[in-house]
Amino acid sequence: MKESMRFSKKENLFGKIAEQMKEKLTSDKTELVKLRSASDLRVTMDAYFARLKEAAETWNRKVAWCTSVGPAELLYSMGFDVYFPENHGAMLGAGKNADKYIPTAVAHGYSPDICSYLTSDIGAFLQNETPLQKSDFTSVPKPDILVFNTNQCREVEDWLSFYARHFHVPIVGIHTPLSIDELTPEIIKSVSDQYRRLIPDLEKAAGRKFDIDSFRETVGLSHDGCVLWKEVLQKAKHIPSPINFFDAAVHMGPIVVMRGTRYAIDYYKILLTELEERIKTNISAVAEERFRIYWEGMPIWYRLSNLAKLFARLDACIVASTYCNSWIFDDLDRNDPFESSALAYAKLFIVRSDRIKENVLERLLKEFTVHGIIYHESKTCVRNSNNRFGMQNRLFRQTGIPYLEVNGDLNDPRCYSEEQSIIAIETFIHQLSGR
Repeated sequence: MKESMRFSKKENLFGKIAEQMKEKLTSDKTELVKLRSASDLRVTMDAYFARLKEAAETWNRKVAWCTSVGPAELLYSMGFDVYFPENHGAMLGAGKNADKYIPTAVAHGYSPDICSYLTSDIGAFLQNETPLQKSDFTSVPKPDILVFNTNQCREVEDWLSFYARHFHVPIVGIHTPLSIDELTPEIIKSVSDQYRRLIPDLEKAAGRKFDIDSFRETVGLSHDGCVLWKEVLQKAKHIPSPINFFDAAVHMGPIVVMRGTRYAIDYYKILLTELEERIKTNISAVAEERFRIYWEGMPIWYRLSNLAKLFARLDACIVASTYCNSWIFDDLDRNDPFESSALAYAKLFIVRSDRIKENVLERLLKEFTVHGIIYHESKTCVRNSNNRFGMQNRLFRQTGIPYLEVNGDLNDPRCYSEEQSIIAIETFIHQLSGR
């Protein structure tokens, strides 16, 4: 075993240790402490989809599709109801149906190596199936316009282009620079100018004029919601943590799809109150927290519950993640809506240089008192896999915090070996106990 404890699931792991840890997994101790706010979350999300369904069926209300870190505030300010196909993709993954749909998209000409959100979503559409049918949708809501921001990846533009061709509706977007080191005035001006250039097309689709005061209000609401979301995540700095990554990955729904509305603000006030109560009464997300882990990369949606139980039984709490922190847009400013929007969305972790990413990770590891890092090498999400160009080794040299690399994918279960991953995680946690 290397001193750094750096290893992957491909290495030979210790059978005796694995057997011991498997015995631990079958113990009767409490696994997880469920958040009471989950019921409020269901109500909040159900109401969002009900509004979206009503808009899709009403002539005088317009629907815009938007990428998850796209200009949602601008769309909400112009009266659109906003649908997020990435949220739909995550629903397909969490519902463990993505592998049913991906081959259909591949047969349609899409590579199996590109974003599995994209291929599962398009595949489901081609099969005329959607988890929204449980909410009485006959299909996904027909868009009046599609809006993207390439700050996540180029696939989002290709993804929405499929639907633009199918529905014969306009598609517009923002192209954000990549590998940004310093957020220069030139970059901010370039992105903010692109925001402004969206307006004529949005006015035409919305059937109404852009209103700067409405935009200011929506940007302010988004800022307030993001600040509350940040406070939710920062409660995990407490030892033991009242919330873990698996909770956060689910409860982030409102900040993704209702950013810029009062609905997100109202929900996070409820969740924050519960977390504060948990801290006061010493209730933790993991019953016997001993190890604090950082998750780098995308969630493994189809094994979210299994992994949550696994880590809980190992007395390990994943206290922070790059993924959940990516929706903290607290640079938004109602007094400067265009430039602050450009800053917030160009500051996104995924578009920053490796130097900036390493600084951010080093800060978070310290703030959350992290004992180990897990890098999820997501097969179809290159941009959200930060262990491909040596960052994990550089960060280990800087911090001395050991890490594990787990191969998988955000949506495609065929890329993930659960047995090998469990053994690797068990062994990693066991080795952390030796430190």
